[in-house]
Amino acid sequence: MLVALQTLLLLVVGFLVASTTTTTTTTSTTAATSYAAFQHFNVKEAIASTKIQPSKINAHEEISEHTDHFSDATDQRKWKLKLVHRDKITSTHFSDHRHRFEAHMKRDAKRVASLLHRLTGSGGGGGAAATSTADGVGYEVEDFGSDVVSGMDQGSGEYFVRIGVGSPPRSQYMVIDSGSDIVWVQCQPCTQCYRQTDPVFDPASSASFTGVSCGSSACDRLENPGCHSGRCGYEVSYGDGSYTKGTMAFETLTFGHTAVRNVAIGCGHRNRGMFVGAAGLLGIGGGSMSLVGQLDGQTGSAFSYCLVSRGTESSGSLEFGRGALPVGAAWVPLVRNSRARSFYYIGLLGVGIGGMRVPISENVFKLTQLGDGGVVMDTGTAVTRFPTAAYEAFRDAFVAETASLPRANGVSIFDTCYDLNEFVSVRVPTVSFYFSSGPILTLPARNFLIPVDEMGTFCFAFAPSPSGLSILGNIQQEGIQISYDGASGFVGFGPNVC
Repeated sequence: MLVALQTLLLLVVGFLVASTTTTTTTTSTTAATSYAAFQHFNVKEAIASTKIQPSKINAHEEISEHTDHFSDATDQRKWKLKLVHRDKITSTHFSDHRHRFEAHMKRDAKRVASLLHRLTGSGGGGGAAATSTADGVGYEVEDFGSDVVSGMDQGSGEYFVRIGVGSPPRSQYMVIDSGSDIVWVQCQPCTQCYRQTDPVFDPASSASFTGVSCGSSACDRLENPGCHSGRCGYEVSYGDGSYTKGTMAFETLTFGHTAVRNVAIGCGHRNRGMFVGAAGLLGIGGGSMSLVGQLDGQTGSAFSYCLVSRGTESSGSLEFGRGALPVGAAWVPLVRNSRARSFYYIGLLGVGIGGMRVPISENVFKLTQLGDGGVVMDTGTAVTRFPTAAYEAFRDAFVAETASLPRANGVSIFDTCYDLNEFVSVRVPTVSFYFSSGPILTLPARNFLIPVDEMGTFCFAFAPSPSGLSILGNIQQEGIQISYDGASGFVGFGPNVC
């Protein structure tokens, strides 16, 4: 409760100040005060959160809840799912926090490498390359969203929801991914499948399963759709060798007690990659084939999530529908990238340390006319990345304000770490993001100073990007309600916390 209250206070103060502080110059060389310069960080509480606890979620526990509010006149329809971090399901796979952390960072590095390849590599236009199946039929993956990203191998599998697939509904854990535009599950007959928590979905047992024909509009959304025996085939692959292959189908998905019919999903018969028990992936990207895109008429292209903070017993939430959009959020315009429609880009003007704007050119964070650079919000990436020069200036400002804290050697992708084992709490500078149109988001300390072991080693949770792309990761998003209004083109921060 204390952490949530501190987070709320930081958000409220930051947003209030933002209403009177705007930046119009393209290059910031003058420091600007955002609000309080320091905050207190409870070290012992953070260390306690690293202790490996037995999973409290039963393999077949229902973690969906029904909170529909129907009012067509006021457009307040809302579907809500509980959102759980993978550590609640997989914590017993590791002997201690250090091993869990190292595995997390390896996934994260691969996730970022995949995003960079898709957005800046030779693939272009989202980086989805043409692939082909064993029968030689070529597919163009791009219009299915870009790559579906493997939870274990690429890092997208950090947060799970539980939904029903088919009629009658079969409950399945699904990875959520804001950078993907496809919904898919492993299906019987399974030529090649990885292990999952629940039984693999069997289309033969569902009364609502309908194959997608080659001439359907869903299949036409592929630039070069595959067709075999009259059925529309799909294949999504990525650089590390992970993939999902199968046929497209229309199926009923159930959220709590709400059944949504005729959702186009991929029925994967050959899948490679470890999704830590998940049956598949729930893409909530910005393209037409994502769940958000397909439910546009029912949800108004609106959804909201709150990613539960690490080490807590609470659950987060994922809500669909305009009724999920909160009153009192600080709204920031979304930035459209025609080369990567799946991703949610936002306008970031700069960053602050200790209540002072770090002198970094705003051009560093801008999306160019060619679709390069920019700032992407991503649920699958854990650690926020900035272009190297910007990161170094940001880091150096933080180091200057923490000179009194004992340093530790760098760990994994982090080069700025501290030995806080002897402290109960420490005073640390505030960290802020300055967004376009005025809002300033000031983070709670637990969102930028994270434990990497159980011995009191903490690291500054940011890293350099080898390209011009910046990524706002889920560690920095934790505990803050984040809402997307696709119809109006805005993303909101707050006012609620989780």
